[in-house]
Amino acid sequence: MWREWLPFWHPGVSPHGDDTDLLFAGLLFISALVLGLLFFLLALFCVRYRASNLADRGDRIRKSWHWEVSWTAASFVGFLGLFVWGAVIYFEIFRTPPDELTVFVVAKQWMWKVQHAGGQSEINVLHIPVSRPIRLVMASQDVIHSFFIPALRLKHDVVPGRYQDLEITADKPGRYHLFCAEYCGTEHSGMTGEIVVMEAADFAAWLAQQMPSNSLAQEGGALFRELGCSGCHGGGSKVHAPPLEGLYGNLVPLADGSFVTADDKYIRDSILLPRSQIAAGYEPLMPSFEGKVSEDQLLRLVAYIKSIGGQQP
Repeated sequence: MWREWLPFWHPGVSPHGDDTDLLFAGLLFISALVLGLLFFLLALFCVRYRASNLADRGDRIRKSWHWEVSWTAASFVGFLGLFVWGAVIYFEIFRTPPDELTVFVVAKQWMWKVQHAGGQSEINVLHIPVSRPIRLVMASQDVIHSFFIPALRLKHDVVPGRYQDLEITADKPGRYHLFCAEYCGTEHSGMTGEIVVMEAADFAAWLAQQMPSNSLAQEGGALFRELGCSGCHGGGSKVHAPPLEGLYGNLVPLADGSFVTADDKYIRDSILLPRSQIAAGYEPLMPSFEGKVSEDQLLRLVAYIKSIGGQQP
């Protein structure tokens, strides 16, 4: 194995770890070839056309087109191949498996707050089962952060004002470092954590031990009623508002004639920016809750709406 030549190189523990490592090695190899060619030509010209050499310096207009076209084309083909290779790996990483678990992550200066669907919460720690696909739904409460797990060969920016999805899977139990890879303020270097990968039985036992009195969806339902959302979207409401039962995961026709899938991003935008995507057949009456609810509260509201998404109105 080529990795045995690099004693400081730690193998990845994700299904795409080997592909990512090999791609990185290919990038280093191609870059080294181009850099070596550049320095070779620099050294060659320095020696050949030094002041004491009697080389012919006439005919400066004549070009060596065959050499220039050759190394330019070779460099282009090499880096284009790396681009295609990287794109294939990228689409494989972000492929959505059918049996994934959803975990919510809120980044804030300077911590990672993790919220499981059952209501279990963690700070700077993420417990996941081994060999089980996990979908992270991430949001930032303040500035841009970057969720970086070196052992999984994954890094994804967390941008304020929108949800970011990241699919992760760990093939080996253990504890792995979590970093913020985007400078986010004076305490950026301390924004660290760990990913705890457990066997399925141990993870189920951990969830049971951390089980709160209410799930995330139940807390979201209480907040839904507290904010007065049920007054318009409830079954007995006299306000002509879109029903939320059976909404999640389905196509929603918009007033402009387009369609949008009712996923986490759509629900979040509908709460904060209700006039940005108006459902067909409804007036833009809903007020904006931007600045009135936190990211933690948004996660609970989204979880509640998802929980009633399979019900018939």
